[in-house]
Amino acid sequence: MNRWLLIFLLALTGFRLFLGAQSEISPDESYYFQWSQRLDWAYFSKGPGVAAAIRAGTSLFGPVELGVRFLSPLLALGTSLVIYAMARRLYSEQMAIWAVLLINVTPIFQAGSLVMTIDALSIFFWAAALWTFWIALERSPKFSWFWPLTGALIGLGFLAKYTNAMELLSIVLVLALTPKFRQEFRKPGFWMLLGVFLLAVIPPVLWNYRHSWITLEHMSDRGGIQGTFRFRPDEALAFFGIHFGVYSPLIFGGMLAALVWGCREARLHFKPRFLVLFSLPLLVMYFGLSIKHAGQPNWTAPAFVSLCILSVAFWYRLAERAKWARVYSVAGLALGLFMSLVLVNPDGIRRLGFSYSYDNDPGKRLRGWKTIALAVDELRQKMEQQSGKPLFLIADKYQTASLLSFYLPNPRQEGPGHPPVYMRESQAIENQYAFWPRYDQMIEPTVLAKTFLKDGKLDVELREALAGALREIDDPKVVKGSEEAIGRRRALLRALLAVRPDLPIDEYASEELGISLFYGRDALYISDSGGNRIPSAIENAFENVEMIALWNETRRGLPLRAVRVFLCRNYRTLPL
Repeated sequence: MNRWLLIFLLALTGFRLFLGAQSEISPDESYYFQWSQRLDWAYFSKGPGVAAAIRAGTSLFGPVELGVRFLSPLLALGTSLVIYAMARRLYSEQMAIWAVLLINVTPIFQAGSLVMTIDALSIFFWAAALWTFWIALERSPKFSWFWPLTGALIGLGFLAKYTNAMELLSIVLVLALTPKFRQEFRKPGFWMLLGVFLLAVIPPVLWNYRHSWITLEHMSDRGGIQGTFRFRPDEALAFFGIHFGVYSPLIFGGMLAALVWGCREARLHFKPRFLVLFSLPLLVMYFGLSIKHAGQPNWTAPAFVSLCILSVAFWYRLAERAKWARVYSVAGLALGLFMSLVLVNPDGIRRLGFSYSYDNDPGKRLRGWKTIALAVDELRQKMEQQSGKPLFLIADKYQTASLLSFYLPNPRQEGPGHPPVYMRESQAIENQYAFWPRYDQMIEPTVLAKTFLKDGKLDVELREALAGALREIDDPKVVKGSEEAIGRRRALLRALLAVRPDLPIDEYASEELGISLFYGRDALYISDSGGNRIPSAIENAFENVEMIALWNETRRGLPLRAVRVFLCRNYRTLPL
C-alpha cells in the first residue's frame, strides 16, 4: 500500500478519535448507548450490531464520548482500506488513492466517521463483502472460502442495518447477468453464502417473533409503505436535493454522471457492471419510496461504496482528455473538503462574523445537553430536599430521555433494567423504551419479591421471611381465588412492606391487581419540543402539573434551544 496514503489515513483516524472525544454525543448515539446497557438479540428498529459496538467501546473507556464513538473512526479507516484494495484490484494504484480521497472528503462519510451510529458498521461490512465477493469471482470456477466469508460479512452488516440484505440482490444480479458466472447458482459456494447469511437472520427473527413483528411494522411506516399511495413529486425532488446537500453538490453530481456512464458500459464490460449492480438496486429502491416520502440520505449510504470507485474510474479517464473535467474534479474535492470542515466545526463560520442560525445547523443536536442535564440534576436535588420525597424523571421524546440519561451526574434507576429517564406513558409502541420497565406498568407482587431477593444487601431475616411468603404463594395445591390463596397473597404483601415500607401497596389490595411502584409519587417532566402545552398523557395521569423552569439556552449569542421543566404531583395512572 502507498506509504503516504497510509500515514494520512492513520493521522486522519487519530484526528477523528480526538474530535469524537471532545464533542457531546448525538441523540441517536445516546439512544443506542441505552441499548448497549441492555443487550438483546435485536431492538425495536434494528439488530444488535450498534449496541454491541458501543458496549465494546465503553467497556474499554467507560461511559464517555470516546467510549461510545471509539469504533466509528476505526471502521471508517477499515472502509477506506477496503475501497483502496478494491479500486487497486479493479483499476490501478492511482485510482485507488483518488477513491480513498474522494470518500474521505464526502461530508456524509465524514460525519459518519465521527459518530457511532448504524451507518459506520453498515458501510464497512458492505464494502468488505463487496471485496470478498470479487475475490470469490476471481477464483471461480474453483470453490473458495471467500463465498461463505461474504455471507458472514453481509450477515454482520445486516445485524447493524437491515438494508445490508440488499447486497444479496446485487450478488444475484451480478451472477445472473454475467453468462460466465451463471454456473455459480449450481455450485456450493453461492448456497454456502446464503446459508451463512441466514444464521445472522435468526436473532432478529426470534426477537420479532416474541414482540409481534414490531420491526416490520416500524419499517413499513418509516418507509412510507403504509397508507394510500400518492405521487409526491416534491418528495422525489427533496430526495435528490438532500443528497446534493450531504454529499456536496459537485461530488453527487459527478457520481450521477458516473452512474449513467457505468450503466452504458455495463452492457459490454464486467467491471462497471459489477460496480453499478452494487449501487443501483439500493438507489432505485429508495428513489421509488421517495415518490411518496423522501426519507433520509443515510439510507442509501452503502450504495456509494461502489459508486465512489466507479466515479473515480469515470472522471480519471475523462480528466486525462479534457481540461474541464480536471477542473471539475479538483473543484468537487475542494468543495467536499470545505463542507466537511464546516460540518466538523460550524462555529468556525460564526467566528468569522457570519450569523449562522442553529436552527439550520445539523450540529445543534450535539451541543448543550450536558449543561441541561446538570441543571435538571441540580433542580431535582433541590426539590427533593424541600419535599423530602424522591422525584422520578420523564422526557417528551426518546432522544431527550436518552441524552439526559447519559449526561446526568447521578443517573438514578428506580429498579433493575429501568432507564434513568422515562418516556411519557403511551399505548403505542414507538421506540425501544416501550420494552423496558416503565413508570406506568403494574407489577405482580411475585415478580417484585423475586427482584428484591436478588439484592445482596437485603437483611437476612427479611430475606427469609420474603422467600418463605413467596414459596407459600407459589404452592400449586392452593386453589386460585380461594380464601387460603387470598391470605397467602396478603402475607406476601406484608413481607414486601417489611422490606420496603414506602411501597404504595395495601395488604388488602384486590387479588387481581398488580402494584404500581410510582402511584402517589411526584415527577419532573422535561420538554424541548417548544410551547407550554402539556401532553394529555402527563396532564391526565397526575393530580396537578405546573411549569417550574424555562431555560433558554444560547451559544455564541445565538438561541440554541428552549427547555421547559414541569412539576407533576401525585401520579395516579391514566384513566381507562
